[in-house]
Amino acid sequence: MHKASPELEGQIWNKTFFLILTVSFLMFLSMYMLLPTLPLYAQTLGGNETVAGTIVGLFTLSAVLVRPWFGNLLDKKGRKAILIIGVGIFLISALAYNLAFSIITLLSLRVVHGIGWGASTTATGTMASDVIPADRRAEGMGYYGIAATIAMSVGPALGLFLVKYSSYFVLFTGAAILATLGLVGSFFINYETPIKHQPDEKAKLAKGVILEKSAIPPALVLFFITLTYGGIVSFLPSYADFRGVKNIGIFFTVYALVLLVSRPSIGKLADKYGARKFLVPGIVLIAAALLLLAWASSLPVFLLVAVVYGLGFGTVQPILNALVISLSPPERRGSANATFAVAMDLGIGLGAVTLGFIAQKMGYVYMYGGSAIFALLALVIYYAILRKKLPIKAQVLP
Repeated sequence: MHKASPELEGQIWNKTFFLILTVSFLMFLSMYMLLPTLPLYAQTLGGNETVAGTIVGLFTLSAVLVRPWFGNLLDKKGRKAILIIGVGIFLISALAYNLAFSIITLLSLRVVHGIGWGASTTATGTMASDVIPADRRAEGMGYYGIAATIAMSVGPALGLFLVKYSSYFVLFTGAAILATLGLVGSFFINYETPIKHQPDEKAKLAKGVILEKSAIPPALVLFFITLTYGGIVSFLPSYADFRGVKNIGIFFTVYALVLLVSRPSIGKLADKYGARKFLVPGIVLIAAALLLLAWASSLPVFLLVAVVYGLGFGTVQPILNALVISLSPPERRGSANATFAVAMDLGIGLGAVTLGFIAQKMGYVYMYGGSAIFALLALVIYYAILRKKLPIKAQVLP
């Protein structure tokens, strides 16, 4: 059984967790700066809309493909080495965009960048799960998610600002500087990782398994939830324009603020009273938000959707993340976190593709109304597979 150092015992906010959170924030900020600007850069090289979409798709696909492999390495070789390698690849890729003078070079770098992203974010998620006290996991993972939330709220605007008022060289160099700071911070992260038990027959068999079996039920629930998020992040601006709603950017600001509040606060309640009491209401809120979005025709209603959806997602995601950690053996925690991250990446990517097809054939109203079915499928999977694995009352899972 892993025993944390006295510094980490019983508390979330310690030096190690703060460093992990800082490195995670720097990586997410660098990524979100480039997310809306690289497609614009591709256009300056002669790329079209297909190329712009491919830039996003290749990044996600390469991260999905390498996450399970790096998850296994996290369990076998240790956390810090994989984090440093991942951040290093991320840094080199960001800086190398300055040398991308053709579409082929840009797309190739995007694949490498995705590999660094998959390694670094799987590592930080696993490290956070290592140092958060077992009885405060949902709360702690809620705090961990704040790094991505803040970066999401300021990164795209910062990247677009640099492109408009400076240059792509400054943008790529700035993204590389953020990664450099993340790399420096990575070297200062030191803590006792979970000890490796003497392997029994099951553990020996598990070593060759890429995905962690115990993490699949909560990851499946997350997959269907993030299918709906893929539709929001990809098509909401176009849908708002279709409805004649201006200044829709404030939707994402409100959404981010709700996440900032709901992630840790509801996570804390889930730790105290049990995940069962909060997962179902969270999923129902997501379904309700999507149905409301299908009929939204004014900015206030869109913002109400941001609040309801943000509250639902801010409830469900950190609780499921905590369950992935709690249900998996300590020596397979890296693989468990990789399984969870793969489910989220695939959900967002496939959601954008699937719902985009529905929007093209039937329109946005049917797309968002129909996407509520994905939330209901998440509810079915919860009752059919995940619920029986959870304690009736709140208790600390190992």
